[in-house]
Amino acid sequence: MPSASTRAAATLASADTRLAPGAPGHRRMSLALFAAGLAAFTLLYSTQALLPAISAGFGATASAASWTVSAATGALALCVLPLSALSERFGRRTLMTASLSVAVALALLVPLAPNLESLVVLRALQGAALAGLPTSAMAYLAEEVRPKALIGAIGLFVAGNSIGGMSGRIVSGWVAQLWGWRAGLAAVGLLSLACAVAFRALLPKARHFTPGTLNPKALARTVRTHLSDPLLMRLYAIGALFMTVFGAVYTVIGYRLVEAPFSLPQGVIGSIFLVYLVGTVSSAAAGKLVGRLGRRGALYLAVSTTAAGLLLSLADALPAVLAGLVLITAGFFAGHAVASSSVSRTAKTGRAQASALYQSAYYLGSSAGGTLGAVAFHAGGWAGTVLIGLVAVLGVVSITLYGTHSARVEARRLRPATA
Repeated sequence: MPSASTRAAATLASADTRLAPGAPGHRRMSLALFAAGLAAFTLLYSTQALLPAISAGFGATASAASWTVSAATGALALCVLPLSALSERFGRRTLMTASLSVAVALALLVPLAPNLESLVVLRALQGAALAGLPTSAMAYLAEEVRPKALIGAIGLFVAGNSIGGMSGRIVSGWVAQLWGWRAGLAAVGLLSLACAVAFRALLPKARHFTPGTLNPKALARTVRTHLSDPLLMRLYAIGALFMTVFGAVYTVIGYRLVEAPFSLPQGVIGSIFLVYLVGTVSSAAAGKLVGRLGRRGALYLAVSTTAAGLLLSLADALPAVLAGLVLITAGFFAGHAVASSSVSRTAKTGRAQASALYQSAYYLGSSAGGTLGAVAFHAGGWAGTVLIGLVAVLGVVSITLYGTHSARVEARRLRPATA
């Protein structure tokens, strides 16, 4: 016969109306946010695989063309916090729909840019529009999904990011090889439009959202609270550093592969991004990793995998470079899923702002990584880009070690009081 505590737990679980695997609406929610994540990364990094072609088309250097990526991620980082406040007032579902709609509309204009400067401006506006999507999605999941299923749900959203990053680059690469980079960007816009329609049709209405007011002072207090939380600050820094590695590697890899000794065509370079499938698996498996190794153990595994991939990618053999990209991608997506889900679990109030701060740090890391990686490549080749990545990896290790030390000190401090 079940014990009283077991019966009580079962009663509480049955009274919880939030979504869980197998519950009505859970599959629709999962598919909708997968489509949103796919569209977000497809749009945000739509020019990344085409940078060599854009450089050739406008007669621009790698560092100049990289701003078509960095402007989008930088604008997203700057706008994500203000838009999170609108999410608290008007709802997660409403803001996600508006953000995706504006970003898709801009995507249909991007291929018409007459020069590099206007392309950078359009990409910045697109990044600003997308700022309302990731933080609202994280807050929506935190409110609508049961806690035990949260890491898995966020992992699936991140998996949509990885599929979007992969499919957008592959489609744009092959289309660009046949009809030019403008046609490649147009194809990305149409793909994202289909994802946006699916997202709106599938996403269930929010049942646990309580509207707030647009109070700048209250917003500032919430932000200060989050920024004074040592654990959240460490998670923000980890997200930024992981994304610095990823931004540097994938902004520059096309330039490396188009040169000797590889000399690959644009379509084949786009197909290299099939390694994003590894990110889909590693991000979706993040919940199991945390269950077995703990949060810090999962981060140590993710950062070790990323570092090994960076070192392996230094070889001048294509199989070694591909294996290095696989390891970098697996480590990055696992680390990102662990860090982002930990933010949602750590913040007890102002979840949208907590997620917004993480997304700000994350995309600032992407912007910095893309720019620094391109500058380092210009100065020292691929080895310079790898050095940027390894410095960021060392930062993640240092922060995680500090977190481990702080947890042990706190445990020792509390032990006498509970003895």
